[in-house]
Amino acid sequence: MSSTKDNDDMAQTPSMPKDVYKDPDDGRQRFLLELEFVQCLANPTYIHYLAQNRYFEDEAFIGYLKYLQYWQQPEYIKFVMYPHCLFFLELLQNANFRNAMAHPGSKELAHRQQFFFWKNYRNNRLKHIVPRPLPEVVALPAPVPPPPPAPVPPPAPVPSLSPMQYGAPPGSTLPKSDMRNSGGDRRKRKKEV
Repeated sequence: MSSTKDNDDMAQTPSMPKDVYKDPDDGRQRFLLELEFVQCLANPTYIHYLAQNRYFEDEAFIGYLKYLQYWQQPEYIKFVMYPHCLFFLELLQNANFRNAMAHPGSKELAHRQQFFFWKNYRNNRLKHIVPRPLPEVVALPAPVPPPPPAPVPPPAPVPSLSPMQYGAPPGSTLPKSDMRNSGGDRRKRKKEV
């Protein structure tokens, strides 16, 4: 009977630890360290480093990644500067993703996809967020037809030259060029004896 009484007494009185740890800075240091680690997860190269060094094979580390999911709550998310870290933290809960990040090709694929997201994020978001104003219907005056083009004067007649006049133009002081003895035929001719 006394053993049941002792068990009942122990169930009613909560056990108090003798030495309660009091954090000197009220958890500020832990908060900053966890925030820094979570934000490092925004870098696929860092995740690849963790996979290469077999951190993802440690059950304690996997439990730590599950614990860090509290950063997705609104009271903590406001401190996150790199929101991709939360996306990768969610992906790291999957064993297949953790195993795939050990391969350099997967790291490069994640890096490229992240780059394309950053490149197109603003334009894609603006398409859906910023409402476009409706075009205003304004009655425009009737367009004025352009004036008819001015008539182009016919070109001045060019005098046709006779074949003998092709050398120099009429009234020119330049000598006519004679193509027969211009030196174009430089073959030596045999002299007749």
